[in-house]
Amino acid sequence: MEWYWILLALFGSILLLMFVGLPVGIAFIAVNTVAAFFIFGRFGDFDTRVHSAIGQHVDNAFGNMTIFAIVPIPMFLLMGELFFHTGLANRMFNAVERLMGRVPARLSYVTVAGGTAFATLSGSSMGSTALLGTLMVPEMTRRGYRKSMSIGPILGTGGLAMLIPPSALAVLLGTLAEIDIGRLLIAGVVPGLLLAVFYTILIFVRATLDPSAAPSYDVESVSMGRRVVLFLFDVVPMVSIIVFVIALIMGGVATPSEAAAYGSVGVILLAVAYLFLVPLLRGDFRAALAFGPFFAAAMWKSMWGAGRVTVIALMILFGSSLFSNVLAASGASAALIAWITGFEVSPYVMLLMMFGILLLLGMFMDQLAMMLLTVPIFFPVVLGLDFGLATDMKLIWFAVIMLLAMEISLTTPPFGLLLFVMQGVAPPGTRFGEICLAALPFMGCALLLTMLIVAFPPLAIWLPWLGG
Repeated sequence: MEWYWILLALFGSILLLMFVGLPVGIAFIAVNTVAAFFIFGRFGDFDTRVHSAIGQHVDNAFGNMTIFAIVPIPMFLLMGELFFHTGLANRMFNAVERLMGRVPARLSYVTVAGGTAFATLSGSSMGSTALLGTLMVPEMTRRGYRKSMSIGPILGTGGLAMLIPPSALAVLLGTLAEIDIGRLLIAGVVPGLLLAVFYTILIFVRATLDPSAAPSYDVESVSMGRRVVLFLFDVVPMVSIIVFVIALIMGGVATPSEAAAYGSVGVILLAVAYLFLVPLLRGDFRAALAFGPFFAAAMWKSMWGAGRVTVIALMILFGSSLFSNVLAASGASAALIAWITGFEVSPYVMLLMMFGILLLLGMFMDQLAMMLLTVPIFFPVVLGLDFGLATDMKLIWFAVIMLLAMEISLTTPPFGLLLFVMQGVAPPGTRFGEICLAALPFMGCALLLTMLIVAFPPLAIWLPWLGG
């Protein structure tokens, strides 16, 4: 069978199963197991062929589920779940809001600042969007903010969880693409912070040109001394965990897996300090005694949430490995790469085509499925293209661009995942079209950043290069 018929059969079967509602991981495992039966189990009777196919399948794929490199995924997820369920997220948001004072459109700035911090700590785009939508949108709506100034920043900052470490999706992408996970995590720092700055500038320009989009209102005055206390006790400790995790990785003191474990322990220690030690020192013994049951419940919810997503990630890894093996064994991947690289076009035109494919896929499927479909094909293609970069840095540079593409696709109408998350937490009466329109300017900021990274690769690879 020709390679293009094999690709069509694989892609078509997977998309069909996903369309009828089968989970992504199970769809990949089912289709690729059937394909392996025909590729690996060609000889002998039926039973022998089945055992041969399944045995070869498991031998090739199971190793990817037991590598040390994926340990950061549950650890980073646990950090975010603990940050949310222990109430530390609300504490930080309240502090940032009070520190903003009377700044015009301050709640939009609070959304960007607090959302960036939460996205960094959680590594979950959906979690960040759900939290911000629940906390901020009702208050901003009550204050007269337009949807573009309330919903838009939330959708924008939700996607930052893909870029700024710790990012569970970046770890998964690095594992699938077999590139240095520590360097990939560090590579997202500058683009992520730069994107947050772009969002801030966008809000400032819109609030300046149209003050009615974010009406001003009187707020309680906070003394300078109180501002210092809020900053030191409710903001700095949370941010210090982020800085600590990044510093451990950059300094070579700890691997990403070890740094993720330290970060989770840091969040637990902060929760103990805020919820037990501080009330105890203040003499609030009732609050101190309530810490035990509350913290136990928060730990259970956090571990359940992190464990659930980790199992999904392991299934994704298993399915991806099966997909890669089937493509390689059938000869389809080599033939496709040869066909693509045979075009007499600029490497940047090829890059634009891959970016467009990711945006198109993002309209219809989630980011995990996109990675499963594209990583086995895109990264070998990029290896064969000349962008004037060293091989390891070229792969990291492309991985950052791919993360940006998937971030944009999270809010790509009509099926961007964050659009539906926002629809679920937005105030009653919010139309889906309003959510889509609110997301467009922030998608433009991400596209602008992508073009800058393509034009100036050091934006993405300077920190990884500096870290060795």
